[in-house]
Amino acid sequence: MPQFATDHIRTVALVGDGAAGKTTLTEALLAAAGAIAAPGSVERGTTVSDFDPLEKSYQHSLRASLVHLEAGGTRIHLIDTPGFPDFIGQAIGALDAVETAAVVVNAAAGAQMIATRMMEWAATRKLCRLVVINRIDAENVDLPGALAAVQGAFGRECLPINLPADGGARVVDCFFNPSGDADFSSVEDAHRALVDQVVEVDEELMSLYLEKGEVAPGELHAPFEQALRDGHLVPVCFTSARTGAGVKELLDVLVKLAPSPAEGNPPMFVKGEGEAATEFRSVADPAKHVLAHVFKVVMDPFVGKLGIFRVHQGTVTKDTQLYVGDARKAIKVGHLFMLQGGKYIEVDAVVPGDLAAVAKIDEVEFDCVLHDSHDEDRIHMRALEFPVPMHGFAITPKRRGDEQRISDVLHKMIAEDPTLVVTHDPTVNETVLRGLGDLHLRSVLERMAIQFKLEVDTRPPRVPYRETVTAKAEGHHRHKKQTGGAGQFGEVYLRIEPLPRGAGFEFVDQVKGGAIPNTLIPAVQKGVEQVLAVGPVAGFPVQDVRVIVYDGKYHPVDSKEVAFVAAGRKAFLDAIAKAKPIVLEPIVGVEINCPAATMGDVTGDLSSRRGQVTGTQTLQGDMLAVNGLAPLAELDGYAARLKSMTGGHGAWTMALSHYEMAPPNLQAELAAEYAKHRRHEED
Repeated sequence: MPQFATDHIRTVALVGDGAAGKTTLTEALLAAAGAIAAPGSVERGTTVSDFDPLEKSYQHSLRASLVHLEAGGTRIHLIDTPGFPDFIGQAIGALDAVETAAVVVNAAAGAQMIATRMMEWAATRKLCRLVVINRIDAENVDLPGALAAVQGAFGRECLPINLPADGGARVVDCFFNPSGDADFSSVEDAHRALVDQVVEVDEELMSLYLEKGEVAPGELHAPFEQALRDGHLVPVCFTSARTGAGVKELLDVLVKLAPSPAEGNPPMFVKGEGEAATEFRSVADPAKHVLAHVFKVVMDPFVGKLGIFRVHQGTVTKDTQLYVGDARKAIKVGHLFMLQGGKYIEVDAVVPGDLAAVAKIDEVEFDCVLHDSHDEDRIHMRALEFPVPMHGFAITPKRRGDEQRISDVLHKMIAEDPTLVVTHDPTVNETVLRGLGDLHLRSVLERMAIQFKLEVDTRPPRVPYRETVTAKAEGHHRHKKQTGGAGQFGEVYLRIEPLPRGAGFEFVDQVKGGAIPNTLIPAVQKGVEQVLAVGPVAGFPVQDVRVIVYDGKYHPVDSKEVAFVAAGRKAFLDAIAKAKPIVLEPIVGVEINCPAATMGDVTGDLSSRRGQVTGTQTLQGDMLAVNGLAPLAELDGYAARLKSMTGGHGAWTMALSHYEMAPPNLQAELAAEYAKHRRHEED
């Protein structure tokens, strides 16, 4: 494979909504550059980027996929990303690997939720952006309306660099060679608007333009790049990936106008921790020491763990010694690959701007930095903000003996996906897998079954209820056991009283005169804590209670630790039964982002779930943030409900706020379930 200098490398992420045609556009670009003989088909499962069996089955992308091509003496790295909300983490992770985010928009549907979010995230990372209006050959499509929708959603800086002609059968250039007629608007007017926008970033060029009325194309390249870096210009290209209309022109735009790694805004690195941390930017110089960032991890069933990285500085070869993050021991790059979908192409070296991969290095993790100098310890990229995983399944293995395997496989799954989280709740003894939606989690479970032969049963996660007391009370128990020889004896008197919400548990020793020896007080506390784990009302942990041990008796021969554990446990049970115990339910704070037009539906639905709205805030465009409180138990299935209410444009997050008393009917229901469970265990 030929080596390309950094100035002749382009890195582009194709992002946008599902059904915008990103994968088909990737195929068309590969074919136009001669990288493949003919474009593959999503429907037939023959595309380069959707190579995974699950992607072929679903007929849409589930993971970000890397391809590369060569055109005009330039290597272009493309990342084809998923467009469904459940897989948006894969698209976000790709942003740190590229200079340019190409937001692909379906001409018939316009700028939808994912396209809007990706445009915002790309702007936050200071990436150069362009918009590709795809499917311009669709029947009854309103292309002037599509352009107007893009400008309305993304800003007036979105200007067409070409325009459709002959009913979408081809496009005409509005920048390099502005001539010919378009289906709408004027090529000359579009060219003038582009030049007007570009010269605004260069005062000298603007003066020349105002004086002469025109600027030579060669003088526009540097200010064009500056306008892209500043977000002052977002070029709009028209294409039909299926017919090939505008594809070669898009390729030309990427080669001639997209920034190289030396021209784009370099990413922000952070060195050190806390207040001592300092920020700096990498330099796209192949002669400097190595800085590379792992933006994707793949658990390949054949080659093992694959760390996919972007080189930001220096040169990596097959013999390079690299440090992974803060590790003190270097690893040797044995094999260096470039990816072409599911194919691994071995290369000798990669330079700034290249996307490559190393295999079978266990130390490599998502978001880690690879470097070749001890001076770069404690260095990391400025963190990306991923959506919080809210949808959860409690999972258990279907086959006995898979209990240990499930932990290992889940570890591999979360290593690949930063929007997957696994938690284990010891109070209800369940493992919960959380992701961005039902489709996200179902695809993970299918991958576990296919790749690792591990099948699991799923159910909704249990709500982490708690119990507490609402009144003061006293308890007493004498534990006496004689079975011949040495016996067991311990007697405990204690008081309990409620604490404020969130205070937890306090144990106080007020025993006087050695009624219970100091060495046995911990045994009393141990007995009390056994009850804290399984409350008397519905079997949930007890919290927000103070236990005061104030008296007792012991026997110099028969008093042992086990006796005072039993006495403390039963004295606490005696007291708690008199202290008006109740069940507490978790209340979460929620933030719901939704279009303003749907706010009434969203707030009404929240109220119907025993929730309350605490405030609203205006966001970008017509979006609002609704803040509120709601019982966690009422939010099961809320993601699907919000999607329905907002037409897929809503998003939400939640965090535990506090615990409060559950309604009486819910307490009675939980108590009845617990009593039934205990009877079943006794039988």
